[in-house]
Amino acid sequence: MDGILLGLETALQPSNILICLLGVTLGTAVGVLPGIGPTATVALLLPITFEFDAVASLIMLAGIYYGAQYGGSTTAILLNLPGESSSVVTALDGHQMARQGRAGPALATAALGSFFAGTVGTIVLAAFAPPLAELALQFGPADYFAIVVLGLIASVALASGSTVKALAMIVLGLLLGTIGQDQFTGVPRFTFGVRELYGGLDFVSLAVGLFGVAEIIRNLESRQSAAIVTKKVEGLWLSKDDFRRIRNPVLRGTALGSVLGVLPGGGHVLASFTSYSVEKNLSKDPKKFGTGVIEGVAAPESANNAAAQTSFIPLLSLGLPAHPVMALLVGAFIIQGITPGPNVINDEPELVWGLIASMWVGNLLLVMLNLPLIGVWVKMLSVPYEVMFPAIIAFASIGCYSLGLNSWDVFAIAGAGVVGYFLIRWGCEAAPLLLAFVLGPLLEENLRRAMIISRGDPTVFMTRPISASLLILAALIIVVAVLPSVRRKREVVFQGEDD
Repeated sequence: MDGILLGLETALQPSNILICLLGVTLGTAVGVLPGIGPTATVALLLPITFEFDAVASLIMLAGIYYGAQYGGSTTAILLNLPGESSSVVTALDGHQMARQGRAGPALATAALGSFFAGTVGTIVLAAFAPPLAELALQFGPADYFAIVVLGLIASVALASGSTVKALAMIVLGLLLGTIGQDQFTGVPRFTFGVRELYGGLDFVSLAVGLFGVAEIIRNLESRQSAAIVTKKVEGLWLSKDDFRRIRNPVLRGTALGSVLGVLPGGGHVLASFTSYSVEKNLSKDPKKFGTGVIEGVAAPESANNAAAQTSFIPLLSLGLPAHPVMALLVGAFIIQGITPGPNVINDEPELVWGLIASMWVGNLLLVMLNLPLIGVWVKMLSVPYEVMFPAIIAFASIGCYSLGLNSWDVFAIAGAGVVGYFLIRWGCEAAPLLLAFVLGPLLEENLRRAMIISRGDPTVFMTRPISASLLILAALIIVVAVLPSVRRKREVVFQGEDD
């Protein structure tokens, strides 16, 4: 209780409230702008933190991170351009709702679900940080490997196509994730002598190309699709039926996100994909998922925002970044002369509890900031598509170029867009590919670490209870997915989506 009071006293100081407002506003803006994400923004603003004290700098940078989750959902819904990997799932149904003239309810669902999940995630962070951090500390490389495998296998349920195509997309994503220098030896792999590939493919370029440029090409090919996108949107609030439909998905997504966000790695990504998969499996009519159901927006948005809050647990308790932004926040700690780790809660209570309390303040500010401005984002749909798509590509290109100041990233957008277009034509979903691309390096790293620790003994994955249980569950999912009766049912379910 003393820590919470100290945190509120710190976060509610007028200067810190203004800093928090600045952070969440910047976060929303960079989330909305195609191709510009929180990682690049935090990296660019990191030198500014020299001018702030430790509390103010961390509050601002954290606000940019979880504020971008809100903004990313806006772009994913209105333009089908997920700036963050966790927004990919939101685009599946959110963009379809926008095409049907229900962008307002979709954005309102994202905002309200995010606020509730963010609030609960903050409470979890404040109340259970020590025991949850201790639990995460018990996970070894074999357990992390099993978690990633389970997440990838579960993503098969997201693909609106055959199981074989979904598995092929996962394999392709893993292969793309291996491009670049080897994590352990530094030896270039699959670079073909191209120096720009030594650091691997850029996520933002790949995501914008696969989902944004590919969608633009598809819309230009079909005049009917463009007309639907530019249709006037009315009704910017939720009906009683909408509230009833999103209640349980928000609760389940919040619970999943709060748990998965603690795990170092792609916790917010796994939370978003897993929550969508859960809702799809629990639905009485799963064939509607991917066609614009509000549950498909509520669950992943709640999950990724809860995970965004609880992902601070390993950072504050262990000094272990669970996200590229968290790695930059470690740099912010060091700039301020603070060593993140198990002692930071005791050594810097004002900083830690002030940061935690500011997250609740920031989530409240985000609702106050985003809900009144929903109409502004919706008005973007009234812009003629022939005018809008060049602006989208321009913003995306500028954003990707600013990440590394390298024109190679702009060419990567074009290449990924062509690949994404052909994937659409061939009936393949890009979502499993992107998930595998994000989690591939984590999968490889923990596989090799586990094998090094066990001196090459592969049974290590089955002798540890946690990893063995997760791998068995993943195997059961595969077996069930390929059963003839289940396969026929999947074909019937996804037939409606293809139509």
